[in-house]
Parts: sequence; C-alpha cells; structure tokens
Amino acid sequence: MKNTTPVPPGIASPDKVETRLGTLNFFDGFPDDESVKKLYDSLDFQRGVQAYLLGLPAVSQVAARKALTQWGPANTTMLIWENMITPRTVALTANNNTPYFFMWIDLKEGPLVIEVPPKVLGVIDDMWCRWVVDVGFLGVDKGEGGKYLFVPPGYEEEVPEGYIVVKPRTFGMYMFWRSFLNEKGDPKPQVHLIKQTARVYPFSRADKPPTLTFIDATDKPFCQVPPADYTFWEYLNEVVQEEPSNSLDTVTLGFFRSIGSKRGVPFAPDERMKAILREAAAVGHATARAITYRLREKDAYFYENSAWRSFFAGGYEFLDNGALILDAYVQNFFHVTGISPAEEQKMIGQGSQYAEAYVDADGRPFDGSKNYKLHLPPNIPVNNFWSAIIHDTQTRSQLQTDQHWPAVSSQDKNFRLNEDGSADVYFGPQPPAGKENNWIQTIPGKGWFIMLRLYGPLEPWFNKTWRPGEIELVK
Repeated sequence: MKNTTPVPPGIASPDKVETRLGTLNFFDGFPDDESVKKLYDSLDFQRGVQAYLLGLPAVSQVAARKALTQWGPANTTMLIWENMITPRTVALTANNNTPYFFMWIDLKEGPLVIEVPPKVLGVIDDMWCRWVVDVGFLGVDKGEGGKYLFVPPGYEEEVPEGYIVVKPRTFGMYMFWRSFLNEKGDPKPQVHLIKQTARVYPFSRADKPPTLTFIDATDKPFCQVPPADYTFWEYLNEVVQEEPSNSLDTVTLGFFRSIGSKRGVPFAPDERMKAILREAAAVGHATARAITYRLREKDAYFYENSAWRSFFAGGYEFLDNGALILDAYVQNFFHVTGISPAEEQKMIGQGSQYAEAYVDADGRPFDGSKNYKLHLPPNIPVNNFWSAIIHDTQTRSQLQTDQHWPAVSSQDKNFRLNEDGSADVYFGPQPPAGKENNWIQTIPGKGWFIMLRLYGPLEPWFNKTWRPGEIELVK
C-alpha cells in the first residue's frame, strides 16, 4: 500500500485475548457476537457493583425515612429515645450514652422552620447523606437554641430577618439530635425541656405553628438498617426520581443511569438486567463487608500494628488531595448513620472521638463463643466520660443479648477501675468471677465489633501518648 504509517505496539487488538471473562475473539479489532455479549454482561455487572457501593448513603437515608415515617408524617413527628437507645433499635452503630431524637424532614411543600431547643448536639444531612448543617452546641446557635429556616432547592423568594437560613441541595433530610444527662445522671430534665421548646412547622404557618408530635421509641422494635437484596435498587431509584439531578455529581448519576435508574423514567429492567442487578447487589454487599471489616486504608488506623481505627479517612468528605477515597466512603456509610465535620475536629475537652476495632490482637475476627479482655491504661483521657459498645457484624447495630445494653461506661455506677486508675473490660458468653460489672455479654455463633467512644477527649488522645490496649483472647 502506498499510504502506510508505522503503528506502535499496543494499539491494535490481537485476534484472541485471554481474560477472566474467557477468550475474546476479534476480526481485525472488531469483537465477535459472543465476545460482545460477554463484555456487556461484564460491564453491566461492574457498573452495578459500583452503583451499589456509591448508592449506600442514599439507600440508608431511604431506610431511615421509611422507619421514621411509619410512626407519623414527616415534619410533624419526632421520635425520642428518652431512656437511651437499646438493642431493640436496629440502627447503624447507635449508642446508649445519651437520649436521641430522630426526625424526617421534607421540603417539597416549601420552606420549613425548625426551632432548635437549647443544650442539644445535632446534625442534619441531606438525601445523599451529605452534611447540611450542625445545630445546637456546634451550630450557629452555640447551644443557646435558635430558629433555622430551611428553604428547598430552587427557592428564590426573600426571607425575613431573624432566622438562620439554610439552603440544602435536596428536599429530603434526616435530622437527629442528642441531649445530655444532668449532674445526677438523669436524662429527664433535658428531654422535658426539648419537648417544651422544640418546634417544626411550615414557614407559611409561622403565625400559628402546628403541634409537634413526640413518640418515645425506647425499647420499641425499630429498624432503619437498609436492605441488601434487589430492594436496594428500588430504594435507590426513589432518590433518583425525587431529588434534583443537579443535587449530585454527574459521574455518580451516570452509574445509576447505566443500571436503569434515570430521573423521569420508570425503573423497569428486563429479566437479563434484573438477574445482573441481583448478583451485583450480592457482590456489592459482600464487597462492602470486606472493605469495612478488613479496611486497607492505612491512614484510617490510629497506630501501627493495631486494630484500632477511625471510621474516617480523609475527613468527613473522604478526600485525599481532591480525590474521593472510595473505600473510606463505602465503609463509613455501610456501618454509620450520619455525617458531620464536627466528628473529625480536634476539640480538647469537648465533642467526642471514636475508635473501633473489628479484630483481636492477633488479627482474628471476634467470636461470640470466646472470652476477650480490653485493657485501658490509667488516666483515660476524657473530660466527661468514655464508653465501650459492641455491635452485631450482621446489622451493624447494638448486639442483642440478655443484657439491657451491650456496653460498659465510666458513667456506670458499678463499673470498677483498677487501683492504678486503669480499666479492664471483659467480653464473653459468661462473666469472669467477680467481674460482672465490667463484662459485656457475647453470643456463641455470632460475631461482634467494638466502638470505644471518648466524650470530651483530652490531649493525650490526640497526641497518642495514651492508647487503648489491643483486645486479647483469654485462653
């Protein structure tokens, strides 16, 4: 041929390519029909798995909405755990340290006023589980209480002065607060104050606000853990249909579109795609468990050769030099509800810090039939208190046992410190003799993981001159 140009190696396709999909066949670079089918099946599956992992936060929010609104409509019903959350509440890594207040917010009917009571610590996250605003002690009101006005996406009318104006990117939002015990360890006074002062009402009815309904959910069966089967895709599609397309980045929406979830279009995959999505959900779910329980991100670990790690890597936005740390993102939303920058801030003597461990000192998963011991050295660095709570590896919620709570805390009147001020916590099916008050029950045949919470953490925690011991198997 007269017209030729030397082509560098690596551009042309060979006639056969051996891959994990099997042999792919080409005629002069054009794949044959069988290869095309293999490649599209693989591509749809891969995109399904990635869509599953990226969709975890939104599906978690839908599960929360469904759980909350079964007790009453959004914007009018607030659930309270007046005597703290117990294991009958199946919610991602919920704790039993303080009363909690959960509520679903919906801005589809227009702006909404939320009168935040004094002395609470709270956060509001949007439908994609992104942080919107902190309220209470770490919010603009600084714990004094205040009127927050939430305006929906696209709202352009002027608002009067006197409000803390918040402009979320989605219509749906999850709001949760915590209150605190008084100096006598009693939660009731603050719960009563909140009932008297908290209000949520349409801005259009500010002159005559409707009554807010409070429901005590303590010890009532409640589950807001998201599904992991085909229902996952139906939950995800609810968010895609309801929320503005500009509320999320185009690449993530592109993954959702690739599996058939597109705003304004019915979600109706054919039988081939349904089968792929069922498998993608199963593999996505398994992958989320592998990432969460065997996290490879070294920066998430507090110490070398230690199981103790943060549920953050890259901060509350999971970023490393502007890039999303995908595994940090996945593991967080697989086992944690809510997000706030306050959770990563270094505040000496204020706020809280969390450390979690999924394996023992030898790197083995915790076995509910075996006995373990955690040693906390003297001078545990807290201004307020600390707690240790164990969670179910299936539901990522409090482990259900015969104990009222699967936890011990420095707030427990009967917890015993050692003579030097250190603390020992025991785990197993039965308590060691004489250690009943320092024991957390486990269940044979079930796994568990632990979250150590420090409230009002002090400098030795941050500079790592104090560190918890690894959890040792007692032989």
